[in-house]
Amino acid sequence: MKLISFVVPCYNSQEYMRHCIDTLLPGGDQIEILIVNDGSSDNTAAIADEYEKKYPDICRAIHQENKGHGGAVNTGIKNAKGIYLKVVDSDDWVNEYAYGEILDTLSTFYKQGTVLDMLLSNYVYEKQGAKKKTVIHYRHAIPKDKIFCWDDVGRFPVSQYILMHSVIYRTALLRECQLELPEHTFYVDNIYVFKPLPYVKTMYYLDINFYRYFIGRDDQSVNEANMIKRIDQQFKVTYIMIDYMAQFNLVSKPLKRYMRHYLSIIMCISSVIAVKSGTKEHLKMRKELWKYLYEKDKKLYRKIRHNITSCAVNLPGYVGRKATIGMYKAARKFIGFN
Repeated sequence: MKLISFVVPCYNSQEYMRHCIDTLLPGGDQIEILIVNDGSSDNTAAIADEYEKKYPDICRAIHQENKGHGGAVNTGIKNAKGIYLKVVDSDDWVNEYAYGEILDTLSTFYKQGTVLDMLLSNYVYEKQGAKKKTVIHYRHAIPKDKIFCWDDVGRFPVSQYILMHSVIYRTALLRECQLELPEHTFYVDNIYVFKPLPYVKTMYYLDINFYRYFIGRDDQSVNEANMIKRIDQQFKVTYIMIDYMAQFNLVSKPLKRYMRHYLSIIMCISSVIAVKSGTKEHLKMRKELWKYLYEKDKKLYRKIRHNITSCAVNLPGYVGRKATIGMYKAARKFIGFN
């Protein structure tokens, strides 16, 4: 049994996957690295096999036909032997010092017999060409350095939510909630974080900068042009999240508030991308998305639609759309995303 499984989805990742894997290797025998070659056509498969041969007790190469990022994560979850699981994209990496603290913390809880469902830490936007690196932390919303539950969670800032880069889940919990991500679909990392939340009872936050999130390649899914091109997939993920939240009668008010907050942000991202595109088809898609939320859960719709952010991305008319784009550009510059 391993303490933690790192799932590294790889698709044509020969140029950068070595750096990612090399930053994970210092975990030694406590960890396993599942290198999931998702039908690559370059040298990715050979590199994965190379690492498995060189580090047979740590690395496993898994080869499959192309199923997309979600399909690769699904494969990782099914094959994981670790008590905990973290997804690390092949163009990202982890900080060595923070890594040691992460492993020590997880090991201590396991030895104590403490059941920890979710460990949170910070991530850093490693934006290509940017001198200043933006650190995303959660110290204003959640306690740190102690076990806590949803009742201890405060309000998150308007634009902030927990990303896949921040979270380590207990592997059994991911299986318990029957997490199965859509294949051949981008932006499923939101479902990965969102779906297990009602099953999470215990959490711990380490205020350390562990995950380094690289932004800068033209082919990245978060590139603005690609988000517009794949807007149907962004909307697909949003619809799935609406359906999922609508099916729960959540007892915990802080959990309900946070999931509503998360869904609100994803609704706004979908709306902004539609406005940024500016086509009649995409603007119609935006209108239908909000209508769907209203028909699915009117109370949820009212809570989300009438908050400040939602109002800002739904300003009427041409001038309103221009204002929405202006606010989006300001947020992008301030936070440093895509």
